[in-house]
Amino acid sequence: MLDATAALRPLVQVRDLKMYFPIYSGLLRRHTGDVKAVDGVSFDILPGETLGLVGESGCGKSTVGRALLRLYEITGGTVVVNGTDIASLDSEALRRARPQMQMVFQDPQASLNPRMSLADIIGEPLREHTDWDASRKLARVYELMDAVGLNRRFANRFPHEFSGGQRQRIGIARALALNPRFIVCDEPIAALDVSIQAQVVNLLEDLQDQFGLTYLFISHDLSMVRHIADRVAVMYLGRIAELSPRDALYARPLHPYAEALLSAVPEPDPTLARARQRIVLQGDVPSPANPPKGCNFCTRCPKVFDLCREVKPELAEVEPGRFVACHLFANTSVAGSTGASDATEQTQQGVPR
Repeated sequence: MLDATAALRPLVQVRDLKMYFPIYSGLLRRHTGDVKAVDGVSFDILPGETLGLVGESGCGKSTVGRALLRLYEITGGTVVVNGTDIASLDSEALRRARPQMQMVFQDPQASLNPRMSLADIIGEPLREHTDWDASRKLARVYELMDAVGLNRRFANRFPHEFSGGQRQRIGIARALALNPRFIVCDEPIAALDVSIQAQVVNLLEDLQDQFGLTYLFISHDLSMVRHIADRVAVMYLGRIAELSPRDALYARPLHPYAEALLSAVPEPDPTLARARQRIVLQGDVPSPANPPKGCNFCTRCPKVFDLCREVKPELAEVEPGRFVACHLFANTSVAGSTGASDATEQTQQGVPR
């Protein structure tokens, strides 16, 4: 169990994270611009908490997750995981830090080596980061298979012999092998049948309770994020538009983009569905290589005004625990707030699991 002081301290602290991909053009392949996939993202995640990261395709969600684990070389900003600045580590120090942070990938078939058996796949992190003997490694593999609901008799089978849901369970077991504290779940249910998605999400919740895990849960499925997340960050074109506690966001989204996004979530109650107004955004998402001046949502926002087209709004706390990057709330910001709250402010955003 974490003591009170440790519980208040964020496990993950991201400040002004930037991830630019260079554009080269011309005969001499000169650097003529950048694709700003992530453009100044800041947030904290408390121990045992699940932060949902949502947004439409191409907004930079998966890039944020990969940058947090240094699968990409970060362009700018800091990423502190359990007190260590991941962005500044050399290759050997980064390798030593890997066990505390792992990832569950979107496509379970593509992320598993088809030439390796289940036992080899789950045991690979143990071979890389421990000096255990074969019997101890096998015992750990069996323990992980039990934890994710895989029969031990399957240990010598290969990925093509499993269903999509079973393959994702293999990926989850591999991520758990080194007892990490922080796991990035990059759309872990997107490639699965609807009937299997709830089983995988329930498994992730059970494992979080059992092992005290902290999740960044990336998804475009807003209904599933509502089920699993404690807080939700809404991304648009490389920036966070709104960061709020889950219940507050779904009950009353503040940012116009979050409002439009949530209006598209299916409502099972026919009475509520008829009463709800669907917000349809006009136009296309601008290119991250050439984002608009001012607010990056100004070209599609139904509430846009002149200031939006000139000045980029900063993510600011407008209500206790609620952060919005929108000029509509410029006069309601909580005094002294910043784009990412400190640990004391975050305790107001929902008790972590």
